[in-house]
Amino acid sequence: MRIEEARQIARQWVLEEGAALPGFDGAFLTGSALWADPADELAPTSDVDVIVVADKPAHLGKFTYKGILLEVSSVPVLGSAHDVLSDYHLAGSFHLPCVLADPSGRLTEIQRDVSRDFAQRPWILARCTNAMDRVRGFVNGIDERASLPDQVASWLFGTGVTTHVLLVAGLRNPTIRLRYVAVRDLLAEHGRLDFHESLLDLLGCANLSAARVGRHLAALEKVFDATAAVRAPSYRFDSDISPLARPIAIDGTRDLIRRGLHREAVFWLVATYARCLAKRSAAGESGYEDGFRELLADLGAETRKDRRRRGDLVLAALPGVWQTAMALC
Repeated sequence: MRIEEARQIARQWVLEEGAALPGFDGAFLTGSALWADPADELAPTSDVDVIVVADKPAHLGKFTYKGILLEVSSVPVLGSAHDVLSDYHLAGSFHLPCVLADPSGRLTEIQRDVSRDFAQRPWILARCTNAMDRVRGFVNGIDERASLPDQVASWLFGTGVTTHVLLVAGLRNPTIRLRYVAVRDLLAEHGRLDFHESLLDLLGCANLSAARVGRHLAALEKVFDATAAVRAPSYRFDSDISPLARPIAIDGTRDLIRRGLHREAVFWLVATYARCLAKRSAAGESGYEDGFRELLADLGAETRKDRRRRGDLVLAALPGVWQTAMALC
């Protein structure tokens, strides 16, 4: 299926079903299906991200609709165009024709203003600052009293958002799963693959072999398949650990390893493993922690002290991240 056809199906879902959600005030596309060429094929390892604007936010998660995998989440009523321009995720959507439904006309107005000013340097700097603040927020927010998956998530996403600082500076899609692949491409274009190695080193995977990452993927595959059928409707990422999401989480990771991008695959491998364990815990299940700890040990993030030390390394690296970002914009 072509990207454009997938976008139209997403629009159809919004008009037929999304508009019936409580407090519905519009919807827009985001993510790779928005940034991609409309004539490209929708990859089997991709979903189509839709955000519903509603005064009663809800996370619907992943589900199939007319042959495509949708990922639907929601946000409350948006602020001004300036608010959107300062938010690197929102601006990344609204600088493109993202609006799927707009009963009040407000989203269309915001989209017009954001697309006009998106590439202006002051707004680029504002969005880079927004990403830097998220790094600090995640890393400083590591709660040593929290569960292991939650502690790891804070460290992992704080580390991973360093890639977004650079992608935002380069006016690229701050993608979620493929962030390390995207930043590698960006830095390669600027002759700065040395800095990509620095980012991988912050994550702890710069020296991991393809065979080692493959071993961790095999462990993840076992816990994913054991957890996919578990019901945990209260867990926010329940649908991310489901048979529908397997092509993205497992097959997509295997594809990166096959392409020689095994180190770039580590970020989402860790995130998915953490979510498997968090879902199991929400459902009153346990098990499979040993493989997770083995993965963390390879990254130098096995203990609370390790994660705190690695988080401090990320914070210490931020001036260099900012300097590199400024050279890209």
